[in-house]
Amino acid sequence: MEEAIQKASVLVEALPYIRSFHDKVIVIKYGGSAIDDAELHNVLLSVAFMTQVGMLPVLVHGGGKFITQELERRGVKTRFVHGHRYTDEETLRVVEDVLVNTVNRKLVKAIQALGNKAVSLTSTKVRCLRAERLTVSEAEGPDRHGESLGFVGRVTGADADRIRAATADHTVPVIAPLATGPDGEVLNCNADSAASVIAASMKAEKLVLLTDVPGIMVPGSNGQPKLVHRLTEAQAEKSIASGHISGGMTPKVKACIAALDAGVRRAHIIDGRVPHSLLVEIFTKKGVGTLILHGLGRSRRNGSKQ
Repeated sequence: MEEAIQKASVLVEALPYIRSFHDKVIVIKYGGSAIDDAELHNVLLSVAFMTQVGMLPVLVHGGGKFITQELERRGVKTRFVHGHRYTDEETLRVVEDVLVNTVNRKLVKAIQALGNKAVSLTSTKVRCLRAERLTVSEAEGPDRHGESLGFVGRVTGADADRIRAATADHTVPVIAPLATGPDGEVLNCNADSAASVIAASMKAEKLVLLTDVPGIMVPGSNGQPKLVHRLTEAQAEKSIASGHISGGMTPKVKACIAALDAGVRRAHIIDGRVPHSLLVEIFTKKGVGTLILHGLGRSRRNGSKQ
């Protein structure tokens, strides 16, 4: 009986959030090393739960480690320009094949297997993202020389109407970070940035980036890293400038800031390896990862709906 009462209490705590987020778009980026069979079921079960309580999740995915594995398997040599992978035509064919035919298809089928509707909005012929070519100077800063990265792009827009239409009957759109370039070519883009642009174009309630770390970690008073549960855009930008946020976390935080500046209400960075972390972050007061707030961010933490 005590266990049953505890479960009922969890449902009661979630009720205000369920009401507040009904018919609201939640853009979720799931990818990189986070896509793994051991945790895939839990993540997609959380996405399925969201659709069942009336939310409109949009799933954006990466697949970098699978691309690397397939390039190695096929013996395709990787060229780097100032630390960035150069994507030539041969590499692009592998990237498309992996993202469309392996990762995207796997996610769609897995959601359907849970009894929910899902649809791919990325194919080798049709894409819902637009992009411009990305050069090394744009990726690294003005001190570079504008060297081409090949078929690599920066997402500049998304077909919000098409994506929203796909959610009309609570179908989960599943989107790979492949975009159409200015000359109709396919461009491989950063999945965090793609999710940010999609969230911005749809004026989403939330952007959630699922990673393989607890959230934003900064040095604590004892010198050990500590999790930051909440911070404003200004605090995030200051932490980037000071170097407390660095490496692979920097583009994630910048993607969150760009989404917030474009009208997304809240952005979250959470650990996709933690069972049901997505539900804990959205439907409980405490949350589990890092919440980034627009402006001064005076509202209470995962009363993030406020």
